[in-house]
Amino acid sequence: MHIPDGFLDLQISALTYLLAALSIGLAVYWLQKHGVNEGRVPLLGVLAAAIFAAQMLNWPIPGGTSAHFVGSGLAAVLLGPLQAVLVLASVIAVQTLVFGDGGLTALGANVFNMAVVGVFAAFTVYRVFERRSRVSGAFLAGWFGAVSAAVACGLEIGSSSIFAYSITATVPVMFGWHALLGVVEGFATSAAVAFILKSSPHLLGVAEVRSG
Repeated sequence: MHIPDGFLDLQISALTYLLAALSIGLAVYWLQKHGVNEGRVPLLGVLAAAIFAAQMLNWPIPGGTSAHFVGSGLAAVLLGPLQAVLVLASVIAVQTLVFGDGGLTALGANVFNMAVVGVFAAFTVYRVFERRSRVSGAFLAGWFGAVSAAVACGLEIGSSSIFAYSITATVPVMFGWHALLGVVEGFATSAAVAFILKSSPHLLGVAEVRSG
């Protein structure tokens, strides 16, 4: 899902950079205005390291891009969308600038897809289902976080004037592979949430342990 250089034309690259920058700027502004729970700061570091490691596992898929775990769902559930945006953006930036995973011209798109689209899709789904079941909601958050980011990626590269395939090819390919991988990510996200509910429920902002 990390788009490399040479896939996006100038217009799409510039637009996604702008959208990513605006999203990060708004997240930073809101968190500065309302404050951050300092007790959760270590969790940010742990999650960033875990997501970084998970995203480094890539499976090539047709069209020249790749499928991999995203982590948007887990970050959104544990941190809320704004802190999750910053964690994912930091991870993706380090992967690009230090390890060359994803192109510099596509950094804005990669951040927007995984750190913005994926996070907010995952958080929205989780909030809808959390009252019924936090564990089931976490599964859906993991799945939707990965798939929504993949679809956004497919739309971008398929709309690019310099990419060989149109969205009629890129979107189905990205959706199909990540729909399968998203099941694994969903189970991993729900398993993590189930464990946290039993061991440290305060990390989810609940007063007592509730069964999934």
